[in-house]
Amino acid sequence: MTKTALLWRALEDGVLQCQLCAHFCRIADKERGQCGVRENREGTLVSLSYDKVAALNLDPVEKKPLFHFLPGTTTLSLGTPGCNLACTFCQNASLAQPPRQGLPVQGEFVPPKDIIRAAHASGAASIAYTYSEPTIFFELMAETATLALGAGLANIMVSNGFQSPQCLDELGGLIQAANIDLKSFSDDFYRDICSARLGPVLKNLVHMKRLGWHLEVTTLVIPDLNDSDAELTDIARFLRTELGADTPWHVSRFHPCHRMHDHAPTPLDTLKRAYDIGRAEGLQYVFVGNVPGSGLEDTVCRGCGLTVVERSGFSILRDRLRKGLCPDCGLTIIKPQHL
Repeated sequence: MTKTALLWRALEDGVLQCQLCAHFCRIADKERGQCGVRENREGTLVSLSYDKVAALNLDPVEKKPLFHFLPGTTTLSLGTPGCNLACTFCQNASLAQPPRQGLPVQGEFVPPKDIIRAAHASGAASIAYTYSEPTIFFELMAETATLALGAGLANIMVSNGFQSPQCLDELGGLIQAANIDLKSFSDDFYRDICSARLGPVLKNLVHMKRLGWHLEVTTLVIPDLNDSDAELTDIARFLRTELGADTPWHVSRFHPCHRMHDHAPTPLDTLKRAYDIGRAEGLQYVFVGNVPGSGLEDTVCRGCGLTVVERSGFSILRDRLRKGLCPDCGLTIIKPQHL
């Protein structure tokens, strides 16, 4: 089905400007934006991803990863083809990149009401817009999220954070939690490796915080590209000063994929170093990801040092929290509205 896109304006000579993400693409007739899924059809911008759900699965919310939002619950995760970035290390390239390469947009139409019905049938506590980049299936996300709130389900966005301010404002009351990839603290990295820019991501993280979303941030640590002490320190310092010391930071292991098979997996020592840097900069919750059994996936009370949640991978092994509070010192670890 053809779905008229939202967030665009007409310019001169039949050119349309998409206002969905920070690229602000100018799209001529019969052309598509950088994401490959928004097309100018005779002066109307249409979404090619609205009816192309290509992934729909029940996941632990910890897989997003979200450790301090609805812990121990499941989330119905969905995604469509396409992405507004072109990361050479893309771990979901088979889903995210084909539309950017001019290939057909594959998937099935799953009406938002059916997504809600499936979430309830599965026992999920939330719906997660994830896998590729949810910004590019904004219309499907917004419709589904609206129905989800009315059905008592939370909405989670797992994103690269490259939205337009207009997009975030539209999503403001619909999204309750997000995990955002902060891929680097270098604009050169974003431009050369992701075909994007750092500035909009930093501004959007602050914008999301103002909107009241629960935020967790992930950095995929890639050897020799974004693993220096200086860069990791800059990321940790930004998170503490701009988002708050209680913002969970997930430092995750890179595995060779897509067009970056020339880099080895991230050494555990590097991830431990990132963990130590985050803690030294004052972040209260730093987690090592993609390394089950590292011993650095647990939530430790910042007040008394008690390990209040023990994890292995996406599983909670032991949860000592009492309604989000440390059982020993009573400190709030997870806010009541996020349980």
